[in-house]
Amino acid sequence: MYLIALCDDEEADLDKAESMLKNYQNQHPKQELVIERFSCVEELLYMVREESFVPDLIFMDIYMPKKMGTDAAKELRNMGNECKLVFLTLSKEHALEAFRVDAAQYLVKPVSEKVLFSLLDRFLQDIAEERKRYLLLRIDGRICRVQLSDIVCCEAQGKTQCLYHANGSQSLLHMTITEIFAMLSDYQEFVKVGAAYIINLEHVESLNAQDVYMDNGKKIYLPRGAYRPLRQQYFQYYCEEDYYK
Repeated sequence: MYLIALCDDEEADLDKAESMLKNYQNQHPKQELVIERFSCVEELLYMVREESFVPDLIFMDIYMPKKMGTDAAKELRNMGNECKLVFLTLSKEHALEAFRVDAAQYLVKPVSEKVLFSLLDRFLQDIAEERKRYLLLRIDGRICRVQLSDIVCCEAQGKTQCLYHANGSQSLLHMTITEIFAMLSDYQEFVKVGAAYIINLEHVESLNAQDVYMDNGKKIYLPRGAYRPLRQQYFQYYCEEDYYK
């Protein structure tokens, strides 16, 4: 399923865009599109900020009442929203500014079905691939995309778990360590160490019989019996063969 937001103050343009998206879905029945319409950017921003609305793709007009689409895009990016953003507009005047907010595409109206369908083919494939490499987690009351490569380790801290990020920041998750590992267990780089830790082998700097040193400077004490299986998993991950048979 792909969640697509349409944001335009002209009802006719919203109707046209929605009609083309539905035609695309009819021709691609395996691609389930959920379409949400917004006639003002404030409503879209509110949904993202307060209602944990996380669209995969946004089509937005640049010329909107009260606030330009590019300004709304800056707010979205500042809120941590990294979805693909396509500007639909009558003018090429703001193309440079659009790409400064990491717009995926800038299309001048009227947009043909052929152009839109080609764009959807490419973007939906990209999104499907990206989904394999990130998690959706509720952090500080918001639903956030977290890249797997950004996760150094996760540490159990009572009823909350602390996620350590590659940039040095930390996030508290109101989940059990078992629930988090269930989300990560399909990825070979994530291994559970004892009852309190999940570590990303890509971020292991060194390990010995007592400790694991992560590349963010964190030191993890290994419980009894944890070193040998961890060492084996580490070499298997990097060398793709079992050195200890």
